[in-house]
Amino acid sequence: MIPLAEAQQVVIDHCAPLPTVTLPLVEALGHVTAGAVAAAEAVPAFDNTAMDGYAVRSADTAAAPVTLDVVDTLAAGAVPAVSVGAGQAIRIMTGAPIPPGADAVIMVERTRALDGGGRVVAEVSVPAGNHVRNAGEDLEVGKVVFEPGEVLQPAHLGVLAGLGIHAVDVVRRPRVGVMSTGDELVDGSQPLSLGQVRDSNRYSLLSLVRQAGLEGVDLGMVRDDPDTIRATIGRGVDTCDAVLTSGGVSMGDYDCVKVVLDEMGDMSWMQVAIKPAKPFAFGMVRETPVFGLPGNTVSSMVSFELLARPALRRMMGHTQLHRPLVRATASAPLRRRPDGKIHFARVVWGYREGRYEVRSAGGQGSHQLSSLAAANGLAVLPDGHGAAEGDAVELIRLHEG
Repeated sequence: MIPLAEAQQVVIDHCAPLPTVTLPLVEALGHVTAGAVAAAEAVPAFDNTAMDGYAVRSADTAAAPVTLDVVDTLAAGAVPAVSVGAGQAIRIMTGAPIPPGADAVIMVERTRALDGGGRVVAEVSVPAGNHVRNAGEDLEVGKVVFEPGEVLQPAHLGVLAGLGIHAVDVVRRPRVGVMSTGDELVDGSQPLSLGQVRDSNRYSLLSLVRQAGLEGVDLGMVRDDPDTIRATIGRGVDTCDAVLTSGGVSMGDYDCVKVVLDEMGDMSWMQVAIKPAKPFAFGMVRETPVFGLPGNTVSSMVSFELLARPALRRMMGHTQLHRPLVRATASAPLRRRPDGKIHFARVVWGYREGRYEVRSAGGQGSHQLSSLAAANGLAVLPDGHGAAEGDAVELIRLHEG
């Protein structure tokens, strides 16, 4: 068996980031920036008001309450036509430019209009700069807004749009082909014969691929026939940036995937020191990464999480490849037996009184997918006897729940 970290490094080293593409902002969500993005203009571009109220000279409010003459009204988008002189104010709406002569805004709730709005009482004094958004306060010209490797989220796209940037250079999103193999597999709702199982791996793996921000391509369910497997893998490497297979990577007499992949590419067949998901294959077929995942349902998903996902994230341009580990406390025992492997136990985690707590999500067999569905994390249990109630464990958070 080889250590997990060694297997991860082998895969990551062979999965370089894909080429850069330029996408309109409406298509860039979740992509990773390929280069630095700098502000070509200031944000905001001009001094403006943060409140509805009155633009004033702060010195005029020092002896508040004071009455000021209202000489104009200024809406957002309007250009100031007059200046604010001594003893004067301009009615101003949020976002409107600060007119010449004014150095502060007094919010409308701190004023009282007189004479139908011709005069206003400033009921409190305000300092210079009060409720004024200064030009460049958010972003100055030339400031690097996003570094390479930034994952574009809705706020990032709003920042770019606010700078007048409507297309951005990002790392191309990989297309990942997913196929299931095995004569025992059935796709659909027809009754099962003895020895048959329904193909759940393909649906789970395609969902994991899409959840990771990748483009999933369904390559179908393939029988244990070398010619069919060869043709399907060939179609996958010709049309996709990476291929995931599930099943046929163990040491059985009928593992046709192993035979075909050895013919087609330069493959490494690993027994990784983890449970579940010990058998794993990886290699390059016509310069396309191919991941051979185990056939057991839970094993295929855990194998994806620990081995395929980090490498595919690198292909997307991510710099943070692995999910972060957090420290948690076992709220109930998490038992295991010594076997030379790290165990990844399916757990339910919660956050209470400033700490993460975990408990088992149910059965831990590699065929028991329902407990993985009930889980929202994996507890990392080093070789040994597991964790007693109250022990500290490392936790991989798969999702909130």
